[in-house]
Amino acid sequence: MSSLFTKIYKGEIPSYKIAEDDNFFAFLDIYPIAKGHTLVIPKKEIENLFDLDNESYTGLWLFAKKIAVAMKKTIPCKRIGVAVVGLEVPHAHINLVPINDMNDFDFTMPKLKFSKEEFEEIAIKISHAL
Repeated sequence: MSSLFTKIYKGEIPSYKIAEDDNFFAFLDIYPIAKGHTLVIPKKEIENLFDLDNESYTGLWLFAKKIAVAMKKTIPCKRIGVAVVGLEVPHAHINLVPINDMNDFDFTMPKLKFSKEEFEEIAIKISHAL
């Protein structure tokens, strides 16, 4: 059965897409801990990041780097934090989170809420910075 993230990149579930290529997909987290919180996934459906073959693993990180650079250009922050947790959805993914201090990188804090229009605006800004 397809994971939630597979359904997202196939367009079966709507998302706020940042970018995609043949192998990878980036989209805004709809339960963000910061404005611009983005998820980067391989299109290859695999649960554990470290189970990816070396080429896919390296490609995923290079794709995530491009997204992080674009995020830094468009979202006011000191850094783009990176987390690989993977407990919420059984599909390998990288969290890219704009942060200004360590307290900004807390997945237990209340999630931010944005309107559809706000999510779209954020996604477009990051996408255009690529």
